[in-house]
Amino acid sequence: MSIRSLQPNDARRVNEKRERVGPLATLPVFYKLHGRKALIAGGTEAAAWKAELLAAAGAEVHVFAEELDPGFSDLIADGAGAYVWHRQPWACDSFKGMQVAICDAATDGEARAFHCTARAAGVAVNVIDKPAFCEFQFGSIVNRSPSVIAISTDGAAPILGQAIRRRIETMVPPSVAAWAKLAQTIRAAVNERFAPGGERRVFWEAFVDHAFAAQPTATTVRELFAGTAALKRKRALGTGRVTLVGAGPGDAELLTLKAVRALQAADVILFDDLVSGDVLELARREARRMLVGKRGGRDSCRQEDINDMMVKLARAGKHVVRLKGGDPMIFGRAGEEIARLEAEGIPVCVVPGITSALAMAAELGVSLTHRDHAQSVRFATGHSRHGEMPAEMDWAGIADPRTTTIFYMAGRTATEISVRLAAAGMDPGTPVVISKAVSREGFELWSGPLRSLPEGIAITGYDEPVLIGIGPVFAAVAARQFDQTPRAVSAAGQ
Repeated sequence: MSIRSLQPNDARRVNEKRERVGPLATLPVFYKLHGRKALIAGGTEAAAWKAELLAAAGAEVHVFAEELDPGFSDLIADGAGAYVWHRQPWACDSFKGMQVAICDAATDGEARAFHCTARAAGVAVNVIDKPAFCEFQFGSIVNRSPSVIAISTDGAAPILGQAIRRRIETMVPPSVAAWAKLAQTIRAAVNERFAPGGERRVFWEAFVDHAFAAQPTATTVRELFAGTAALKRKRALGTGRVTLVGAGPGDAELLTLKAVRALQAADVILFDDLVSGDVLELARREARRMLVGKRGGRDSCRQEDINDMMVKLARAGKHVVRLKGGDPMIFGRAGEEIARLEAEGIPVCVVPGITSALAMAAELGVSLTHRDHAQSVRFATGHSRHGEMPAEMDWAGIADPRTTTIFYMAGRTATEISVRLAAAGMDPGTPVVISKAVSREGFELWSGPLRSLPEGIAITGYDEPVLIGIGPVFAAVAARQFDQTPRAVSAAGQ
């Protein structure tokens, strides 16, 4: 296949049309309240929490309540003028000049009255824990101000929103706040130094990479300016860069954070046939995506054409992400791609991914190097570049009963593997598993003895990626399979 044939109809290039925003339960809006007035009706603990949020956003908070919860009283006492307490219930004229109005209503009748009065006054309204009387909701907040992350479930599942917040808290370090403040101070200088579009994006991508590592230092800005200027000079000479990224076995949650950042920074993504749509959803929306499918036994782009495409795009100044299933360095032909790019003088780096053998081990709950069964683990290919079993295989080493072996791409050679291993002295009763589409939709598992491997591959087929695991560590899998009598299990030879 030539480079010219890598066009929309032939290479199935996707996402040429701009993706549309899906339906939104609510519009996520960040509303500035600094110096504006906000109304709080009620002196409860829940009302106090909303009042504190409004004051933290710079609002002048007017509290209408005859009595206050002790914690609310302390909040107002410590508020240094952020709060105005009106020792009376709210009334129609309380809404004058207010931007937002929040009420902790004891009854639906009070909630309805407050909601209607606020609407009549043209003030955005929220009644705590009564979604039917809310024009806006408060989400769970991750505060790295001036970076603020809010999570909403449209009032349907606040506990879920809090769980999402906890997950994000672990992913976004506190140092992001300092980087966000730094970004505010240098934005004008960045705009002055670098042209709109690609140049500025290069600077901010480098900025973001640093932001998740450590606190900024006194030399950070100078170093970022110098690095971006150097890259600008390279781009002027027509030099982009390539990042080889491991997409893992299919589940987008198995991507590394570094892989996600690479996808967010890409100009062009060349992706394999096995890369899932969920993984591609994490890419920068504006990135051009091109399928360069490589699949055993099917029509595929030639490796030479893919190499040429990476060189061509990089020489055009693009950041190319070569997105590969699993790990790029495990049977991913990354060595050939790296050699070609280095020969052309194009910068290349690698972001590792979870290889499918490890995903299978996790799925099955099997330690590939369990000390009672194995002293080593071996990853082996099931076919050569010509499609048959490689001639140089160390069958005696693979037949060692203290070695766990995982065969990749071995669906068509499974029968030969069983014959060769038996000839090399491996016990025909050695436990074997076949997993198909591990961590993907359509996952299937077969287990049985080595002698029944041909029967197992006939049951599972190999229309999806197949792994064959061989060794005593898989004995427990076979036992669980027969105890639970699940799908696609062969008892032959037991």
